[in-house]
Amino acid sequence: MHPIRRTTLKFIGGAGALAATAGAGLMRAGEAFAAQWNKSGFESKAVQDAIKSLGASNLIESKDIIITAPDIAENGAVVPIAVTSKLANTQAISIIAEKNPFPLAATFDVSGSDGYVSTRVKMGQTSDVRAVVKADGKFYTTVKEVKVTVGGCG
Repeated sequence: MHPIRRTTLKFIGGAGALAATAGAGLMRAGEAFAAQWNKSGFESKAVQDAIKSLGASNLIESKDIIITAPDIAENGAVVPIAVTSKLANTQAISIIAEKNPFPLAATFDVSGSDGYVSTRVKMGQTSDVRAVVKADGKFYTTVKEVKVTVGGCG
């Protein structure tokens, strides 16, 4: 049998098995991700409620967390923010834009990888941006003010 034909038949057989499993209701896409979705956190309108939804009760200020963001963002619709955690065993990094209508902007599970994330956040006005890092079961934080000249949240 020709090697390309063999590979193609294996692929078709595997895809057929997956389709049959999904069709029988034994496997549903998205359930694993939905279980991790922090709906209450992203719907919170108060900073303390967003922090509480992360499981953080006592935040410890840390200089081992670095927020890289512009001092002045000319367009609040796309503010680049990066967070670097030098804490050992970093598990999760969350970004909170404190004056946004819904402050929790992003949460990343970084278990087993470098403590670094980068994203773009929409900000309506000048605000403190808070990074909340979970490491070794404890929660650490640092804050940086980002001035916004043109709002992005309406």
